[in-house]
Amino acid sequence: MDERYRPSPGTPLEELDTPCLIVDMDALENNMQVMSDFYRDRTCKLRPHVKNHKSPIIAHMQIRTGGTVGGVCSAKVSEAEVMVQGGIRNVFITNQVVTRDKITRLCALANQAEVIVACDNPHNARGLSEGAQAVGATLGVIIEVETGLRRCGVQSPDQGVEMAKLIETLPGLSFRGVMSHQVIGGAPDRETRFIEGRRAIQTCLDVRDSIEAAGIPVEIVSSGESWTYDVAGDIPGVTEVQGGTYILMDTSYRYMSEFQYAGKVLGTVISTPRPGVAIGDVGMEAVGNVKGLPTVDGRPGVTVSGLDVQHTMLQLEGDASLSIGDKFLLLTAQQDAMVSRWDRYIAIRGGVVEAVWDIPGRGAHN
Repeated sequence: MDERYRPSPGTPLEELDTPCLIVDMDALENNMQVMSDFYRDRTCKLRPHVKNHKSPIIAHMQIRTGGTVGGVCSAKVSEAEVMVQGGIRNVFITNQVVTRDKITRLCALANQAEVIVACDNPHNARGLSEGAQAVGATLGVIIEVETGLRRCGVQSPDQGVEMAKLIETLPGLSFRGVMSHQVIGGAPDRETRFIEGRRAIQTCLDVRDSIEAAGIPVEIVSSGESWTYDVAGDIPGVTEVQGGTYILMDTSYRYMSEFQYAGKVLGTVISTPRPGVAIGDVGMEAVGNVKGLPTVDGRPGVTVSGLDVQHTMLQLEGDASLSIGDKFLLLTAQQDAMVSRWDRYIAIRGGVVEAVWDIPGRGAHN
């Protein structure tokens, strides 16, 4: 979005130009504190996932608040580069990095900070070893385990053991452990979250057990996410949890009521063409609809009936009313895609601008 817009601290929310991406500071700090309080006295720690917020400023805040491993995880090499350039000294890339260019960048980064990467096949492991040797780096490697997502990962304990044995023999690589990632649909209750989370994570632990039985130490078991932060955190053997969505929140995680909505898009009503209908200046390019239409925050009776590239169609029911010039806030159903559309956050506290933060990880797809 418009990289020129940078409101001054103290500007009231109602006077902001729109659309703009805001972060509610009170909600953001609540979400960080929930995680810090949970992990503070536990052996297992949080590894914040920066693919959600894409901001070294927020990453540093998460680490300072406490309860973390002292580092972060990212989805891409480019996100990891942004974090290291922003002063984060420990980054785990939770995806496979296979092309020569990306491996070269990854290994160069490993000479600047502690860098770990996921791997699930021998060809990739050999490529990582060649890249690390070429620049004199030592690269941490974690084996990804497939636990039901039907995406990446070794498919069995035996496959995990063979991968670990290979990585142990390859120069430039340091075998660190295993990881997995799980998803759950709908709005599960606590019992369902715990049942499904434990089932999936146990698959990852089974691979760890087999690797250790083969005489290879496993330092890290990185498994869990926002919906299992309180599940994985108390499973013996899990050393870290990759929590991402909790920090800004989106409506797909509405069942996690301990977290508050921090990331929102502010819009303005630009037309009221018919009774019961208002049109806003926020479109798909500003808020996204990867998992469905956004939700209107704090305006009972107002819903989003549709989006096009530049407009929001708002439906008014009952006593709800909107006039031209009125502001409204949208909550996304998928925050990663929303954040990647913006150059900066406008941090709001008490209804006024507190700070403006660039988002250097925006568009970091490589």
